[in-house]
Amino acid sequence: MRRWRAVSLVLTFLVAGPLSAQSLPELFQKTKAQVKGESWSEALKTLALLDTESARPGNETVRQQLEAPMAFYRGVCEANLGHAEKAQSDFEQFLSLQPNASMDPSMYSKKAIAAFDAARKKGEAPDTGGGSGKASMFQAFQEFKMPPNSEEPAGSRWAEGPVRWIMTADEKRRWAELMAGADWQEFVDRFWESRNPKPGNPDNVFKTTFERRVAFADAMFLQDEETRGSLTDRGMVFVLLGPPTYAGKKPLRTGEDTNDPDGMTNELTGPGLDPSATGQAPRIAVHASAAGARILDASNNWREVWHYRKELLPKGVGYHQVDVEFITKKGYGVNVMQRDQNTLATLDAARVVAASAPQ
Repeated sequence: MRRWRAVSLVLTFLVAGPLSAQSLPELFQKTKAQVKGESWSEALKTLALLDTESARPGNETVRQQLEAPMAFYRGVCEANLGHAEKAQSDFEQFLSLQPNASMDPSMYSKKAIAAFDAARKKGEAPDTGGGSGKASMFQAFQEFKMPPNSEEPAGSRWAEGPVRWIMTADEKRRWAELMAGADWQEFVDRFWESRNPKPGNPDNVFKTTFERRVAFADAMFLQDEETRGSLTDRGMVFVLLGPPTYAGKKPLRTGEDTNDPDGMTNELTGPGLDPSATGQAPRIAVHASAAGARILDASNNWREVWHYRKELLPKGVGYHQVDVEFITKKGYGVNVMQRDQNTLATLDAARVVAASAPQ
């Protein structure tokens, strides 16, 4: 049995009316214990009873809180019993309620991970970043043709461009102290040479990679006529991290808005998804909306998620996966990056790598 890393979350049940033999908290705790003990069949029986009891009149609020974890645990049990299709269906239900969750492979079996990944891939169609393409963002980036004369000119506004994402505080200060003309070009030349993997080699791979990412972001992530694509939140992430392992977009459902306090208060205890390993915030919310809740206007409200697996993360980042979320919602903004702790730490690590002198 793998070592379980408990996710410390709290569940407060406000249950109206008497229950039969066991209360909902007791049934939920029993389910967790059976899953931890790998008693898959017994756990499914307990889940069935929990499902029945929570559906009784007066338990509507708790029922909504329980739907996601019940679907998750059913998926784990079905997968370990060899019922891959049932497990995938359960995980699809779970992901419809928790669309950005990920599983820690150190906590769950390969069968469960495979079923979860299959459900996630089915539910999240790849997106090029523009919202209409069928190719993966990685593939689109590989096929992208650089426009001519794409190098940023060493003018007075050079530091206000996408290079701002990788400049150090000291470099920004020194740039601000410069005069004009030749001083600008000398600074820019030294800036790129300090990041040249092969000092003195005119083929600076770091610089050409950066410029390619900038050109792709300008082409794919343009949001309005006044802001370059590379200067948007998505552009910043792409410039710093490159194309994600895969990306997906879904309409925001009622209760999924990360700024909606009602969607972030009800939480459950149990061996769920490890936030420190997945890039999720330390809290895993059980949203107040039930399955099949009304979908908001998809043209104005959606959640886009870029999934970065470990092999694409900057040096020094210890997460198995980081999920960068962008929210579009009327009155909130367009593709606004969610500033959770792990996303910010990952971007900071990318800046450190970009600012480091070549070894």
